[in-house]
Amino acid sequence: MVGRGQPDRKQLPLVLLRLLCLLPTGLPVRSVDFNRGTDNITVRQGDTAILRCVVDDKNSKVAWLNRSGIIFAGHDKWSLDPRVELEKRHSLEYSLRIQKVDVYDEGSYTCSVQTQHEPKTSQVYLIVQVPPKISNISSDVTVNEGSNVTLVCMANGRPEPVITWRHLTPTGREFEGEEEYLEILGITREQSGKYECKAANEVSSADVKQVKVTVNYPPTITESKSNEATTGRQASLKCEASAVPAPDFEWYRDDTRINSASGLEIKSTEGQSSLTVANVTEEHYGNYTCVAANKLGVTNASLVLFRPGSVRGINGSISLAVPLWLLAASLLCLLSKC
Repeated sequence: MVGRGQPDRKQLPLVLLRLLCLLPTGLPVRSVDFNRGTDNITVRQGDTAILRCVVDDKNSKVAWLNRSGIIFAGHDKWSLDPRVELEKRHSLEYSLRIQKVDVYDEGSYTCSVQTQHEPKTSQVYLIVQVPPKISNISSDVTVNEGSNVTLVCMANGRPEPVITWRHLTPTGREFEGEEEYLEILGITREQSGKYECKAANEVSSADVKQVKVTVNYPPTITESKSNEATTGRQASLKCEASAVPAPDFEWYRDDTRINSASGLEIKSTEGQSSLTVANVTEEHYGNYTCVAANKLGVTNASLVLFRPGSVRGINGSISLAVPLWLLAASLLCLLSKC
């Protein structure tokens, strides 16, 4: 803090003691030119502040003071702070320069002038602004679908930063008025992803950090593809499922689990699985079941490997293709009640 390390008051020159006596608490002050109200000087943290003071003549006795005590008395420096210097661009200037300003420098500074006629004081209030900085933010979180989620984002700065949240999706929805806490009630799988916290004030660019929210949910079959196969040829059945965590797949023929053996090969990657028959025979035709499971649930789908010339029924069963003339004849017979 500017003004630390003050000497013994008894050592001060008599004229300076007189100046100090003119500065009781609540004394009305003048501006730098001694004719206006208190000046406010706004400086960003880390920058240099120059507090201007100009005297009427070279014979004036001048001192800089703040709430901690005397900073300069004439050209004698009383403060031990190496950041503080006098700024004199001409003989009547007696400005104070403070380098690398910090928040503890904020406050009132008084330039006290003793002229041949009367003492004068001017007061400058130094305001220190601080860029926004996020000091604490929630860690990445994993929850089950339907849970309530609270994300936290704390930031420092002067003026106080405004905090906004945004879900990083193509729509880029912003959550207004949530401030430090973002509450998501009954979270859905569509609300998973990255959430951006932005802390902003007018001092500098915003500080931005992200939180990843993973939403677990049970498997849902998104696609199951039956296939037509000719004996002696290769054929595949495919099954896709959506789930978090990614599902594990199993294949069944009736109630018997199928393994990759005896001309059958199962390949499963994240979210999809296939059952491949290397050399189709008559015994391979029929219904198959694809099962997808994770720790939250299990689901299945029925698929059919069928002969050429057959069609699948509504329930996945196999029916022989019927010639069109026979269908037409049957319909005419029904109409004529033959």
